[in-house]
Amino acid sequence: MYEVEVKVRADHESVESELARADATRVDAVVQEDTYYDAPHRNFAETDEALRVRREWDRSEGDDPDDDPATTTCLTYKGPLLEAESKSREEHETAVADGDAAAGILDGLGFEPAATVRKDREHYTLAGYTVTLDSVDGLGEFVEAETETTDDDIEAARDGALAVLDRLGLDPDAQVRTSYLGLLLDGDA
Repeated sequence: MYEVEVKVRADHESVESELARADATRVDAVVQEDTYYDAPHRNFAETDEALRVRREWDRSEGDDPDDDPATTTCLTYKGPLLEAESKSREEHETAVADGDAAAGILDGLGFEPAATVRKDREHYTLAGYTVTLDSVDGLGEFVEAETETTDDDIEAARDGALAVLDRLGLDPDAQVRTSYLGLLLDGDA
């Protein structure tokens, strides 16, 4: 499966108004804490890959994931970007029953934590896409439009995501193709 994503920096207040006008459906509001790992056998920054453990919980439960009994943990691998026009890449993700055990396994195999990205996210659906309003610690506010597809549909999915941004009054040409991790490591706040 491939994730096709486009994102821009944007003020959430104006986007929320446009989402309401477009009759977008609000899905949820969560906090995500992503710990990214460096591999002992290759440099993910050079290969444009990522390995992360994500903890996610309901934003209304507060700042501590341990306060929400419904906190989930996932292990995700993201392959290199497939095209220059979007953040489209192969992605594999699976739920993990015990986040501490997953971190212990990665540590035991020589993977080391590289950085943690924390974001407040509000998810909507619009025109078959997930629209996410992100407030990223140390970076500010962003809006993403994304979907999953097969490799045959990447261009059409990307064009649809760009159209969603345009529908929300955002400039698709202002797209940010660097990951939040990359932006943080580069100091692009």
